[in-house]
Amino acid sequence: MAAKTPIPEITFIGSDSPLASRVGRPFRRFLEVEAAGGLVLLIATAVALIWANSPWSDSYTDLWHTDINITIGDFTLGESHGHLDLELLVNDALMVIFFFVVGLEVKRELVSGQLRDRKAAALPAMAAVGGMVVPALIFFAFNSSGPATDGWGIPMATDIAFTVGVLSLMGDRISRQMRVFVLSLAIVDDIGAILVIAIFYTEQLSWGWLAVAALIVALIQTLKRLRVWYIPLYVVLGVVLWLAMFESGVHATIAGVVLGLLTPARPLQTRQQAAKWVQWLREKGDDLYGVDIQYAAFHMRESTPVAERLENAIHPISSYVIVPIFALANAGVDLGGGVLGDAAGSSVTWGVALGLVVGKIVGITSFTMIGQRMPFTISPQGMTNSHLLGLASVAGIGFTVSLFITGLAYDDAALIAESKIGILFASVTAGIIGILILLRATRSHVKIGASSQA
Repeated sequence: MAAKTPIPEITFIGSDSPLASRVGRPFRRFLEVEAAGGLVLLIATAVALIWANSPWSDSYTDLWHTDINITIGDFTLGESHGHLDLELLVNDALMVIFFFVVGLEVKRELVSGQLRDRKAAALPAMAAVGGMVVPALIFFAFNSSGPATDGWGIPMATDIAFTVGVLSLMGDRISRQMRVFVLSLAIVDDIGAILVIAIFYTEQLSWGWLAVAALIVALIQTLKRLRVWYIPLYVVLGVVLWLAMFESGVHATIAGVVLGLLTPARPLQTRQQAAKWVQWLREKGDDLYGVDIQYAAFHMRESTPVAERLENAIHPISSYVIVPIFALANAGVDLGGGVLGDAAGSSVTWGVALGLVVGKIVGITSFTMIGQRMPFTISPQGMTNSHLLGLASVAGIGFTVSLFITGLAYDDAALIAESKIGILFASVTAGIIGILILLRATRSHVKIGASSQA
């Protein structure tokens, strides 16, 4: 485990203030726990459901359907989408930050993580394919015709935040290799979801705006090659890229993924070069000035890749602000008026629920077992079939991305509600089944280990 960065004493969090010691530092430790993001997301979901089914349910609907008008000259933002409201702004603008972090995670894994090693990446990649194909087929089995068919991509998703949060509850019962396997699986799953969104859930294309987007991408690549590292410039280009995607018909969140993948994931300076700058500062002695510190600090900072620095800075914002707001805006389903009864008999609800729960277990488990027989794969150490079954079940927590695809797949309010109920039911069920299987698997594993030592 990497050492944690110490808290500077000159900051509020590091001070001797009673507020810092009793509130600030405990809250900071909470945010560092892997399960914390999932807990905040769970609270936001509960608030959305309670609010949508309370006497103040009208205020919930009115808030998220508040019309927003942004006009500059003859240009009106969102005119191609009919109208712009708060829910659309959350889903198409705020969620870009979430997908930017996803892009950064994918880039890191491809450059220096699990996905860099072909043998290590092959097994979770095969598992992810199974975890996407089988759920989609199960959904199709229930919805082979009509407008409901468009939701086939909904049960393909795995929610990284919830999945990692559930696994963190297992503590040391789950090995690091198995955690990496699930994380890699989820990242490959995200890549699949991104491709599905870009290819199959794209509206009528505007080739002019697509050309603008392509030009911005080419400009960013050129600036990278010229070693231009002025962050505000990239922020402006990122906003223009988002606008071009938003108006082009390709879902705007793809802009976040593209920017994440374009971010450099290799450091400009090695750790050894950074250490030399530390030594240079020491040798300056009494001749050391503020400008020297700034100059050396730049070179030392560049020993950490830009992608890693951005991921560390933005990930908390994504986990504790963006995704909970998204859940608050999208998870509120009015369960009154016979909605639950309709969902119980809905092919969409059953297609989504069985796709996430049964489809993920069958798809991930079967494709992994096939992959383990291949010469080009490496299986996580200590992973039994029972572990695999539990991990596959936990991967059935689709939540965030499944809700996101629901909004892309359907315009009909009834189909949206039925899909969301299926997602909520399946995510809870998959999490509980996964925990129970993993607890049993780890308990049996401990007993076997104890018996062999006796």
